Amino acid sequence: MAQDKGINLSQVHGSGDNGRIIKKDIENFQAPAVVNTTESIGVESYDDVPITQMRKTIAKRLAESKFTAPHFYLTKEIKMNAVIEARKRMNEYGDTKISVNDLVIKAAAVALKKHPNVNSAWLGDKIRRNHHVHIGVAVAVEDGLLVPVVRFADSKPLSQIGTEVRAYAEKAKNKELQPKDWEGNTFTISNLGMFGIDEFTAIVNPPDACILAIGSSKETVIVENGEMKPGHVMKVTLSCDHRVVDGVTGAKFLQTFQELLEEPVRLLV
Repeated sequence: MAQDKGINLSQVHGSGDNGRIIKKDIENFQAPAVVNTTESIGVESYDDVPITQMRKTIAKRLAESKFTAPHFYLTKEIKMNAVIEARKRMNEYGDTKISVNDLVIKAAAVALKKHPNVNSAWLGDKIRRNHHVHIGVAVAVEDGLLVPVVRFADSKPLSQIGTEVRAYAEKAKNKELQPKDWEGNTFTISNLGMFGIDEFTAIVNPPDACILAIGSSKETVIVENGEMKPGHVMKVTLSCDHRVVDGVTGAKFLQTFQELLEEPVRLLV
């Protein structure tokens, strides 16, 4: 019967005793469907995008940094309740609206004055300890990333820092930034918190010794003195060039940075 029907007995499941194939197995047999694996379900396509001069420069600088400077990373979780409340109060009284990023820049600048080893640069045959604090703030543009510099950020009020950062962002959007706007940084901050990124590591922006990556502030449960309460936390990661900065040095900087944000009134003193 199988031969007459062109059935391969190896494909038939026997329902008789001990798996024996019986008449009804042949009568009821249905051959498995044949799948055509050669049928196309889409069309391969791509675009070759020419590399801009900006992208070439970014690729060259960051590749040199990543593969030349021995990176290590320090991550810290910071309670943001006090920052959120302080920002709310400041914006009730000030004409210039303060952002969390402005507070981050100010806290980093003040912490750098207390930890000048982090505010340093590797120059090949020497390490430069900068006494001034120029904070580079990474800004995304269509062709890549620019890092305009807030100069003497430690001595500027929050309102001025906020005004400068927004002006730089607008100039970057309109492709009006000049080389003088992105030269001279001693430390860099990259903030992806506004895009919902929890945490990330950034590549050191040469000649800086460190770069601080800022994640989003998220609502969570905080345990204090054995009690659980709602609150906001933010994760930050400090990328360090180990030729310039050691682990303890970076950790102490992050500790001061944390203390300033968790008690932001200290930023106004």
